[in-house]
Amino acid sequence: MKIDSGTTAWMLTATALVLLMTPGLAFFYGGMTRAKSVLNMMMMSFASIITVTTVWVLYGHSLTFTDNGSELVNKFVGGFNALGLQSLVDTATKDDGTGMPSLVFSAFQLTFAIITVALISGAIADRAKFGAWVLFTVVWATIVYFPVAHWVWGNGWLFNLGIEDFAGGTVVHINAGAAALALALVIGKRSGWRKEPMRPHNLTLVLLGAGLLWFGWFGFNAGSELAVDGTAGLAFMNTQIAAAVAAGAWILVEKIRDGHATSLGVASGAIAGLVAITPACGFVDPWAALVIGLLAGSICAFAVGLKYRLGYDDSLDVVGVHLVGGVVGAVSLGFLAAYPFLDQQSKGLFYGGGLKQLGLQILGPVAVGAYSFIVTWIIAKIIDKVMGFRIGAEEEITGVDITSHAETGYDLGTIHSSGVAAVNGPVPTPASKKVDA
Repeated sequence: MKIDSGTTAWMLTATALVLLMTPGLAFFYGGMTRAKSVLNMMMMSFASIITVTTVWVLYGHSLTFTDNGSELVNKFVGGFNALGLQSLVDTATKDDGTGMPSLVFSAFQLTFAIITVALISGAIADRAKFGAWVLFTVVWATIVYFPVAHWVWGNGWLFNLGIEDFAGGTVVHINAGAAALALALVIGKRSGWRKEPMRPHNLTLVLLGAGLLWFGWFGFNAGSELAVDGTAGLAFMNTQIAAAVAAGAWILVEKIRDGHATSLGVASGAIAGLVAITPACGFVDPWAALVIGLLAGSICAFAVGLKYRLGYDDSLDVVGVHLVGGVVGAVSLGFLAAYPFLDQQSKGLFYGGGLKQLGLQILGPVAVGAYSFIVTWIIAKIIDKVMGFRIGAEEEITGVDITSHAETGYDLGTIHSSGVAAVNGPVPTPASKKVDA
C-alpha cells in the first residue's frame, strides 16, 4: 500500500476537526435550550456519535461508497462490498501513492454522517424521549443519510448529472434541515410555546459551541478536497470569509430591525455563513464567498422567524439556519461556480455556464429535501406509534434532564435549576436571617 504522507496527515487532522464539531454542536445547542433540558440536548449529540459510528462500520460506508453491480440500483444506493470495513484494511484510495489509507477516508466521511444526524436534534429540544431518539438515529442514517450521500458523492444519480456539493450543503444541511422540519411537525410544539419565555439559558455555552464549530469547519470544508493543494487552500479561505461576513450581516439586520446586536445573533450568523459556503467553498472565488456570506447572514436572520408565521416549533432554528442556509449555498453555485471539477459539471451563469448548472443546483435541494422530509415523517410516525416519541406533559414541565437522565446540568447548592428542592431537604435559613416567632 503506497500513500502520500502529507495527504494522510492532513486528513487525519481534518477528521479529528470534524469530529470535534459534534461536541461543539452539543455546546451550541445545549446553551440555546432551557436549563432543565441542557444535558438531554447534549446527550442527543453524543448518542449520535455512538449509534452512527456503529452502523457506519457495519454497513454505512458500504451502502454509501461501494458499487452493488446493478447500474439501475447503483443510482440510488451502494452495495455490500465493504461490510464491517474489513475490505478497507491495508488499502489506499489511490494506487499511485498520492492517496491515503482507505480507512482514513472512511473515518472522515463517518464524521459527516455523525454531525448530520446530530443536527436534527435541535428541532425537538425539550420534549423527545431519549430512547426514541436513539432508535431514530439508526433508522434515519440507514434509510436517509446513506442513500443521499451515495446520490451526491458515491456515484449516484445526482453525482452523474453533475451536481456540485463540495462539502455537504445538500448532503448534510438541506438533508438535516428537511428532516428537522418533519420531525418537529410529528412531535408537535413544546408545552407553552409562544406563551412562556423559552430563551437560551446560557449564551456563554452558545458562543463556545459556535467557536468550536467554526474551528472544526475548516476540516469539514478544506478536508473535503481530500488532498493538500490549492483547492484546499481556497476552501479554507472561503470558509473564513463567509462565516465572518455572515456573522456581521446577521447582527446588522438585528441592529436595524430590533435595535440590538446580540451574542446569539453573531453565533447564529457565523453558523449560517458556514452552512452556506459548505457546498461552494472549493468552487467559487473569494469575492463570491463574501457575497454568499452576506446573503446567508441576511436571509437566515429573517428565515428563523418563519416558524412563528407558519406555526411549527423548530426549537433551535435548524430549519431557518441549516435548510435555508444550505439552499442559499447550493443555489448560489448556479450563478457563481468558477471551478467545476468534473466533465459533467458546468460553470455558473456569471462565468458563462448557462442555465444547466443552475437547474441542477435547484434540482438537488428539491430532490434531497423532499426525500428527507417524506421519509423522516414516515420514520417518526412509526416510532411514535410503536413506542411514543414525546415525553409526557408532566415530564416536560419538570424537565427532561431530571426525568430521563436523573441529572441536572447545574448543581446550585441544594436547589436544582428547575427550582425543585434536592433530596437532602430544604435549604437551612442562615442565622443572620432568622427572626423570632
